[in-house]
Amino acid sequence: MDRIHSEIDDLSAQRTELWHRLSRGRDPQTIEAIKELDARLQGLWAAHRAERARIRFGEREEIVKRARAEERLERAA
Repeated sequence: MDRIHSEIDDLSAQRTELWHRLSRGRDPQTIEAIKELDARLQGLWAAHRAERARIRFGEREEIVKRARAEERLERAA
């Protein structure tokens, strides 16, 4: 989690600088760089949410196993 947060902070700072550069004048390379950073940030936030869910609820396989067991119990009732 700390590594993900650190990388998000670094990329956010880079993106802020790119937006400042873009405010001085339109530059296609800067626009493309911002789009790439946004995509990387979205991926990092998704990884962050997945890790938080794993910590809170457990491994995905265990969650699926519990859900299937509950489903079988409901059908049996």
